[in-house]
Amino acid sequence: MLIGNVGQEPEIRYVDQGVAVARLRLATTERGYTLQNGTQVPEHTDWHNVILWRRLAEIVEKYVHKGDKLYIEGRIRYTTYDDKQGQRRSVTEIWADNMEMLTPKSPSTE
Repeated sequence: MLIGNVGQEPEIRYVDQGVAVARLRLATTERGYTLQNGTQVPEHTDWHNVILWRRLAEIVEKYVHKGDKLYIEGRIRYTTYDDKQGQRRSVTEIWADNMEMLTPKSPSTE
């Protein structure tokens, strides 16, 4: 489960037989704080690659934009591949099963 802000406009594609796939970057931030001994712990942001399929992707295409706050439930997928230079790369993605939009709609948006 993640709650975070969309970092850039979502990327939408349609694959086999018109199945929608959305890809977005979600930022989750841990607020900074001060320890009892006075040590400052700075704010920390993590970025997550989120993949949404079918109906969720269609909702993202219509309603989700950069800066929106989302609640995402899903599972972690780890994949590896070889890049053009032959280097082994690994990717961690969240494959969403559920999404809720937490940003209130503006009155002018229909």
